[in-house]
Amino acid sequence: MKMNASEAKQQIEALRKELERYNYEYHTLDAPSVSDYEYDKKMRELIDLEEQFPDLKTPDSPSQRVGGAPLEAFEKVRHDIPMLSLGNSFDEQELRDFDRRVRQGTDADVRYVCELKIDGLAVSLRYENGIFVRGATRGDGTTGEEITSNLRTIRNIPLRLTEPETIEVRGEAFMPKRSFVALNEAREKEEAEPFANPRNAAAGSLRQLDPKIAAKRNLDIFLYGVGLWENDPTDSHSDRLHKLKELGLKTNPEWKLCEDIEEVIEYVNSWVERRPDLDYEIDGIVIKVDRLDQQESLGFTAKSPRWATAYKFPAEEAVTVLRDIELSVGRTGVVTPTAILDPVKVAGTTVQRASLHNEDLIREKDIRIGDTVVIKKAGDIIPEVVRVLEEHREEEAELFAMPETCPECDSKLVRLEEEVALRCINPNCPAQLREGLIHFVSRNAMDIEGLGEKVIAQLFQEELIHNIADLYKLEREELLQLERMGEKSVQNLLTAIEKSKENSLERLLFGLGIRYVGTKAASTLAQYFETMDRLMEADAEALEQIPEIGEKMADSIARYFAKPQVVELIDELKELGLNLEYNGPRQTEGPADSPFKDKTIVLTGKMENFTRGEAKKAVEELGGNVTGSVSKKTDLLIAGEDAGSKYTKASDLGIEIWDEQQFSDALSQVK
Repeated sequence: MKMNASEAKQQIEALRKELERYNYEYHTLDAPSVSDYEYDKKMRELIDLEEQFPDLKTPDSPSQRVGGAPLEAFEKVRHDIPMLSLGNSFDEQELRDFDRRVRQGTDADVRYVCELKIDGLAVSLRYENGIFVRGATRGDGTTGEEITSNLRTIRNIPLRLTEPETIEVRGEAFMPKRSFVALNEAREKEEAEPFANPRNAAAGSLRQLDPKIAAKRNLDIFLYGVGLWENDPTDSHSDRLHKLKELGLKTNPEWKLCEDIEEVIEYVNSWVERRPDLDYEIDGIVIKVDRLDQQESLGFTAKSPRWATAYKFPAEEAVTVLRDIELSVGRTGVVTPTAILDPVKVAGTTVQRASLHNEDLIREKDIRIGDTVVIKKAGDIIPEVVRVLEEHREEEAELFAMPETCPECDSKLVRLEEEVALRCINPNCPAQLREGLIHFVSRNAMDIEGLGEKVIAQLFQEELIHNIADLYKLEREELLQLERMGEKSVQNLLTAIEKSKENSLERLLFGLGIRYVGTKAASTLAQYFETMDRLMEADAEALEQIPEIGEKMADSIARYFAKPQVVELIDELKELGLNLEYNGPRQTEGPADSPFKDKTIVLTGKMENFTRGEAKKAVEELGGNVTGSVSKKTDLLIAGEDAGSKYTKASDLGIEIWDEQQFSDALSQVK
């Protein structure tokens, strides 16, 4: 029977409600009320109706979970509230230390919420008036990638909340163990490389440009937190977890509210043993202060909240045989030995390589080729050799010695003063050039999408690039000759390379790989000098005057820009059209009478009327520069209660110190 638009709308709305209820029962409650056949039949009916009446298709329809058209690229998303990482605790004493710091920072009794730490991909979901409108990865904590189309394919994510809330929720998308096994079995049949672990598989699935691929991977999610919430009715984290569940969002049922740290430790220990029984991977327990007002008063460090910690499970160990030691050369010329092992399972993944760090460590542990060794995953991530089982040592076990020349370019290796590492100092060493380019195109540097390690290796092998400038000279025809590079891939790559020319100066500075210069120092330098030319003119003494640029870093920067080949490279990049100026946000100058103007200020201790963030913002708005540590460059220390070692150091250096009252008075006078 043919329907009119009004009848179709009613039928579509009824089908959507029915299908969402089935989704919730099956995926969240694990209590399906209909068969798969009945569900599929209803879904087919909905899709047919939406095809007949395309104007009635909406983003919150269950039909959108099958995946839409492939994307060209992921857009960047800036998080309104940063998605910070957590500090780690590795044993009971560190948990008690965390508890002591928390209790020192708040007056009232403290209760904690413990949650399983899911080993997946952190994501953010935004709902407006109850409708799911955007999903993003955590990224670097400040900026992530929009992956809305892929997240819609996860059936545990409601496309419409039970109430018309405007809220950003945060959680962990993951791949259940059964989905992981099925995926790898399918990949092996296709002769594709299997994924190493469920976390990599989940992350890889959500970063596919074709949402249909993500839809086939059977991902899952647990929501555990909130970013912005317009009408937050809760006053504790435990209340929030209950409320998220009421809104139709899936939370992990294994969380527990604990009265004290001893109950927390009991909960942690219970999961060390029960961990393998879960159908998903966990790598620890997250412990959070329950009351939101206490969280706010405790505040944040630069990288993590003071009111939460992640207990990391002890690394799993395994025994295997060390068959060989390989050498690799990094972008700074450091030669690193790596153990080649008989394959062995550790923490759910197969390990065949492990870090040996340097020659001194090999000697200290008396590691020989052919030894039976114990390996573990440090923080469940990087495999390393813990010790040798000497009782199993064979007579033919070989002593290992580092070579005198670079394994890549045959130049003489050197050991710089106060370093244990051997270095190749040949600036034209192909390994250093290759690794330097991989760093240059990475996300925190020039962020050139499509230029991964394999593509860089191909470009080197075909001698299409030798240095950074060559990236900007690549041509379509030569790229099309490369393996697995079709018309669309080449166009996307050339577009990404061209777009990177517009990056602000700090990205280029970090990408150049100047020794000791990380992302923060690169940003500080770019803001201070504003142009590459001004930075290149500065000597070590001038560089040392900048807050947070120490003597060692200043010397490294000055030496770098004094090299003729670097000057030549910068000139070439300029000719190729790269932006060499800072175009990010400027530091506020502040009024002329500001007591903080152009001063370097350190905040320490607990204030009664300001959170650390509020005090920092006030100083910066008045032209000051807030840094994290006291040094001879510090002009002023603002100290609250329990100021500790920073207060002592400032006193020893004769630095001016204010208490909270003096800080408040100064702010009032300027206003």
